[in-house]
Amino acid sequence: MAKKPAARDRIAVLGLGRFGGSLARELIRQGWEVIGIDADPRNVQTFSEDLTHAAVADTTDEEALRQLGVHELTNVVVGIGTDIQASIMTTSLLTDLGVPHILAKAISRQHATILRRVGAHHVVLPEHEMGERVAHLVTGQILNFIQFDDDYVLAKTLAPTVTIDRTLAEAELRSTYGVTIVSIKRPGEPFTYTTADTRVYAGDVLIVAGDPPSVQAFSSLS
Repeated sequence: MAKKPAARDRIAVLGLGRFGGSLARELIRQGWEVIGIDADPRNVQTFSEDLTHAAVADTTDEEALRQLGVHELTNVVVGIGTDIQASIMTTSLLTDLGVPHILAKAISRQHATILRRVGAHHVVLPEHEMGERVAHLVTGQILNFIQFDDDYVLAKTLAPTVTIDRTLAEAELRSTYGVTIVSIKRPGEPFTYTTADTRVYAGDVLIVAGDPPSVQAFSSLS
């Protein structure tokens, strides 16, 4: 008899819309056992051959989730977006079931706040976060942008003129611009960690850390 995968190796995605379905497929690609659940049979049919198991069920029904073993899992994603009531009720139910890690999708900051209040351990706003990220990419010299919190980001940017032919100690970036260069990449070479003696040259790519306004302003320097 085949051994059932451990709960930590399985994950349930509740809601197989655009966000949940895409996430479920990526989790499968990374080697997870994925249980996909949606109230719409059409969504379940779409993903039935891609996931470990796909089922039609009401995610606000405790008995249905128990029958599918969701209460036994360590990680559950609530990918429901447009039906806010179902999203909140499902998240609250997972909290009552004692799921250790609940990640939920929100469609607004107010929705996100409520999800956290009812027990979501991590909340994402995909459309908002992508819009914000793209805005940074198109309004400056930033090549990539990752926000970890409201006041901390990492950005990939070409070295501004103010840093060229100077060491990081000489540039005094933290005191002058409020940013820290954590890594550098020269053309044709891999990224390396920086030190105070690291010298920056034209064409270098920098990984910059700091608060969003400071990083944006630094990256936009000519």
